[in-house]
Amino acid sequence: MSTNIAVLFVFLVSFISLFVFRKVAQRIGLVDKPNERKHHTGQIPLVGGVSVFFTMMLVLWLIPTLLIEPVLYASCAFILVVIGAIDDRFDISFKLRLVVQAVISLLMIVIGERSLHNLGYLMGSEAIHLPEPVSILLTIFAVIGAINAFNMVDGIDGLLGGLASVTFGGLGILFYLHGMYGFAIFCGLLVTAMLPYIMLNLGFPFGRRFKVFMGDAGSIFIGFTVIWLLIVASQGERATAIRPVTALWLIALPLMDMVCIMIRRIRKGQSPFKPDREHLHHICQRLGLTSHMSLMMICTAAGAMAAIGIWSELAKIDENIMFYAFLATFACYFTIMNNIWRITAFLRRDVKFFKSI
Repeated sequence: MSTNIAVLFVFLVSFISLFVFRKVAQRIGLVDKPNERKHHTGQIPLVGGVSVFFTMMLVLWLIPTLLIEPVLYASCAFILVVIGAIDDRFDISFKLRLVVQAVISLLMIVIGERSLHNLGYLMGSEAIHLPEPVSILLTIFAVIGAINAFNMVDGIDGLLGGLASVTFGGLGILFYLHGMYGFAIFCGLLVTAMLPYIMLNLGFPFGRRFKVFMGDAGSIFIGFTVIWLLIVASQGERATAIRPVTALWLIALPLMDMVCIMIRRIRKGQSPFKPDREHLHHICQRLGLTSHMSLMMICTAAGAMAAIGIWSELAKIDENIMFYAFLATFACYFTIMNNIWRITAFLRRDVKFFKSI
């Protein structure tokens, strides 16, 4: 199957499956209803993730050589998507979700031998190789972190799909440049599979009547796929597509938003997993930006940070420099987000002052 035919096939399968799953979702109640946190109108089918998952599993069934350990990846993804779909329908406990995610992490480590054991040259001339117990714990935290980071950004139309496309697009480029063509094609096809969802989520071309949401099933699937590919890309025994620090830049905004919001909740004495409307996309809207403006601004910022990561990889910038640069970027982000209302109040006072002169 040529690449062009594969792209067209994936797009059509994803597009058609969305309409099939929409009807099923409406019959079984797999829909998102408005509440105090969710300000959309009407009951929206939560089938974007199910459609993307179905499409990519069909791709792997037809071309299993795209990935290493495709059966393990598909099995882990299937379990997570099922749990996500059950959560979408019945709203299960976050503790149960965390347990399942931890178990999936252990399956990755034990059966697939996929773990974060080499952090690269973050501190200088010596590579950091982790002891096995530390590696296992870090991998579990990384899997849970990636899944929840992408789950948390699914707050305005198009944002999850846009940020995921940035990450998979950046990974695909680096896989391709390092000769890992199967993984590069997989990333490209995954972005293609998300396009129909993004279109319907934004109301194009059929308007709000056919709107769909990704659902927890989709955000969990995307987050898991991101961390799976990042581990493959950075932890290979023979060949790697990226250095470990580059992974931070490819998922910079979802990661920073999650860490920032969790720190803020813990400082308030709340559960770090308690839902609220304090994420970056919510703050952008409270500052007066429309959802489309917020989408463009956030995706542009994420794209810029991913581009920095790609550039640093190609230019072979020292890993410790890129690590400290990332920490500095996060510190700036954290400071701004913690003081956003003081900053905006100060700027508004200045604007009023200059207008009065």
